[in-house]
Amino acid sequence: MQSPSDTSPLRTIETLRGPAGRLEALLNAGQPDAPYAALVCHPHPLGGGTMHNKVVYHTAKAFQSLGLPVLRFNFRGTGLSEGEHDHGRGEQDDVRAALDWLENEFSRPILFAGFSFGSFVGLRVCCGDARVRGLIGLGLPVHAEGRDYSYEFLRECPQPKLFISGTRDQYGPQEKVAAVIDHAKPPAELVWIEDADHFFMGKLEQVRDAIAGWTRANFL
Repeated sequence: MQSPSDTSPLRTIETLRGPAGRLEALLNAGQPDAPYAALVCHPHPLGGGTMHNKVVYHTAKAFQSLGLPVLRFNFRGTGLSEGEHDHGRGEQDDVRAALDWLENEFSRPILFAGFSFGSFVGLRVCCGDARVRGLIGLGLPVHAEGRDYSYEFLRECPQPKLFISGTRDQYGPQEKVAAVIDHAKPPAELVWIEDADHFFMGKLEQVRDAIAGWTRANFL
């Protein structure tokens, strides 16, 4: 692979469509000989989450720094994406559409990362999908804004998994997040960002370093 670049061209994708219609998306092109492509999913739209969220952006930059092409998109009903918010159900089909687009565009294995709601939805879809070789869950939510999240599916999730959470995450208390990871099918690694809240305020460089280090050690 050529030398990784942190400034690969960013372009708007017009051809990503899900069952609810066009999905607004951006692609960092990456290096032409990159061994993987990456997909990043954003937090809950009802809380203002979009593909421009800072955690999503820094996650994409971590993959980009390794030379990988990175796709991020807005779930249905968010930004310019067509359709209506479907409380995590239809959004799973949006993730499938994004995986199909990446497979068609690059014909190479995929790494997935999602933040908060995006991690919950994306992990459900990507677990067990042979196209997806590695999974990253950031700020894994357990109880947020009256919504409970269940992760029984991780018990049968075979791919290598990295989870990154803050020790002061208001939506994912340490003991509850640790219990989720303890019951996940190995390999599963949990990294705590000390004194970070759910949004990793002031700690985003540490998040980027953790993502890049794990990806490099396991896949590059």
